[in-house]
Amino acid sequence: MRDFPAGRLAVWATAWLTGRTSYDEALDAVAGQETAHRVVGVPGADGAVPLGVALSALRTLGELRLRLVLPVPGDTRGLPAVPGLVATALSAGQAAVGTRVALVPEEIGAEVLSWTAVDLVGAPPVAPPVEGTLRSVSGQLDLAVGDAARTLAGLDLARWNPEVPTLLAGLARTTHAPGLPEDHDQLAASVLGRAQRLSRVLDLAMADAPGAAVNTTQAARRDAALRPLADAVREATTAAYNWVPR
Repeated sequence: MRDFPAGRLAVWATAWLTGRTSYDEALDAVAGQETAHRVVGVPGADGAVPLGVALSALRTLGELRLRLVLPVPGDTRGLPAVPGLVATALSAGQAAVGTRVALVPEEIGAEVLSWTAVDLVGAPPVAPPVEGTLRSVSGQLDLAVGDAARTLAGLDLARWNPEVPTLLAGLARTTHAPGLPEDHDQLAASVLGRAQRLSRVLDLAMADAPGAAVNTTQAARRDAALRPLADAVREATTAAYNWVPR
């Protein structure tokens, strides 16, 4: 299951910048206790700096919020056209983007997370991607799950990965994703929890390529079934992390 440190940074940095949580709580939520974070490229700083320094720099730079962007080939909406940023974010599959700086994570071993900060001052302005409402992305998840489940059942995926039907059947139970600010919308937490479980379904379905598909035609059907589900999971994850109080 994909981890989104850029999502954690976006949601907690925004909560701190808007006065909804303390600096210490935000830093602890993003950094955790087991991973060392270092940030390179912070405007006004020399060399690599601790994550706390980068977090403080956001306020100094005048940032008001960060947004999670999950770019994929062919869809890099939300990423400013700054040299190196698009390629770096595509490689990571994620970025936390503000108006003054963007931060892209890269795992360096099991215990170190390196962030690359990209200065956006002077970059052409980019409109943030249009995000669906939480209810709309939740509905899109429902539709994508139903379509994918029918196709995967026809391919007898359960014979290859028996966890998949169990995970799909359990989606009716409300599961709130942990690690969000205390005042975060409960529907957003629920949507994120479902997206995380569906991300696990995608991992299992693709784990033993070509999975349950025993020929090229069935492999194409499986991929076609999973593509809308992957898109829905990406949209739901983005909307959940980027929710802010109105």
